[in-house]
Order: sequence, then structure tokens, then C-alpha cells
Amino acid sequence: MPVELEKVRSLFDRPEKTGDSQFMRREVASRMDERLSLVRIDPSYILDAGCGYSADTLLLAKRFDGAHMIGLDMSWPVLVKAQQEKSGSVTGFVCGNFAVLPLEANSIDLIWSNLALHWHPAPIEVFREWNRVLKPNGLLMFSCFGSGTFEELKKSFSNIDSYSHVHSFADMIPLGDGLVEAGFTEPVLEREWIDVTYKDVEKLLSDVRAFGGNAMSGRRMGLFGKNEYEKLLKSLEKSRDGNGNLSLGFEIIVAHAFKKDSSLPAGEKVMQFYGRNYPEN
Repeated sequence: MPVELEKVRSLFDRPEKTGDSQFMRREVASRMDERLSLVRIDPSYILDAGCGYSADTLLLAKRFDGAHMIGLDMSWPVLVKAQQEKSGSVTGFVCGNFAVLPLEANSIDLIWSNLALHWHPAPIEVFREWNRVLKPNGLLMFSCFGSGTFEELKKSFSNIDSYSHVHSFADMIPLGDGLVEAGFTEPVLEREWIDVTYKDVEKLLSDVRAFGGNAMSGRRMGLFGKNEYEKLLKSLEKSRDGNGNLSLGFEIIVAHAFKKDSSLPAGEKVMQFYGRNYPEN
């Protein structure tokens, strides 16, 4: 069931509702930045695609002092907040869809996108657009949630009805295939797991909503009834571990790839996949 982009926009148009999820963006941004430090690159033009409140934009501006930084997000209220945090090192912010960029072909040296790609219904189209605006040998680095995210919560909802209560996320291997299909070379994809524990079930559900809620076309349009909600809570309560903790699992996919330089001879397409801290069955 596809993601509805307009619903995504409306969900993120209320920054006060998503603020509690920023801890995950900061954690993943730190891991991406660590990987980026190992890549020899001196970009002049950088795009932060799905920039949110601009924390990543400012991080990149600090790392690449003197580069032209552009932050792009589809939510205008979010960009208003980002503009308030803007420093002189940021060229500007653009409100738009990162699958249809208002940028010239071969104009960007580095595209960075942190936990945004999974909100688009067609990642392959996004990859093609990112490839279009990157310069030859330009670098793409992105992260997104993988299909194992919120698995515990999905199981609890499945005991109640057949609606899509939780967002569906992409598998890692199709993403790698999509990068190659879109014209990228040497893609490297890594999968990590982050488990966030809770004592309070209401706080767990609140954080799930803070991560953007549900923009799936197959979502339930009406409100949960009291009996159904109590059934959900009871199901989640049964999943507490020996220490009385509830767990919310995040599958984090971090990837980077380069835009192929068409002036060079075609070589073999090598794709690398890595997994870290995969949970035991």
C-alpha cells in the first residue's frame, strides 16, 4: 500500500507533534557523519534532502566550511523553524519534493538525506532524480528505516484488524538494486538495529506518532474504539521483558553511492551489504 505524500506533508506541518522524535535523527546523523569522515571529498555544493529543522544542514556546513549548503523539505512550517536556526554558512532553504528538485542537472557534489527517504512512495524515482542533479562522481549518502522497524507494534495491531496502522518501510536489497538501476556505482548499504526501551506504554505510542504517524493509503480513517484500544494496550503489555521494559525496534539502513562518470569505461557493478547488531530470533 503506497504512501500518500499529501498526508506526509500534513503530518509534518505540525512541528510540535514531531519534536520528540528528533533524538533518533541526531543519533543516526552522528553515525552517518562518522562514515562521511572516511570519504575523501571536498564538495562545493551540498543538498540536505529532507532537512527537517536543519540540524544536519548545520552539521554539514561545519564539516565543509565554505561550501554552499541548501536545505530542502516539503513542509513549510518545518522550514520556518529551520530558517530561525540558519547560520551564515547556509545558502538557503527550499520547500519542495525531493523527487522533483528545482535544481539543474550536474549541479550538486554531495546529497545527504537523513531518515526521509522512507516517506516517499517511490524511492527508485527519488534515486533517479538525485542522480540527475549530482555531478559525475558526486556522492549520495542517505539513511532510512528498514522493514523491520516497529515489528512488535505491527504484531499487536494485527491482532485487532487488517488496516495499516504502522508505516511500512523498504527492504535493504531492493534499495541497493534501485541505486544501481538509477545509475549509481559502488553502492554500500549497512543495516543496524536500535532498540528504544520504555516503561510506559503510552509514551511508546506517543513516540511512534512523533516519528510521523501513519501516511499509508490503507490506514484506518476512523478513530479506535475504547475496547480496541484496550486490546492494543494489553497486547503490548504482554511484550514486556524480564525487567518490565517495553521495546520499540528500529532497523536503520545507511547507504552511500557515487554517481557514475559516463566518460569512464563501464565496469562491474559491485554492491556491498553489511549488517550490525541484528537481533536474535
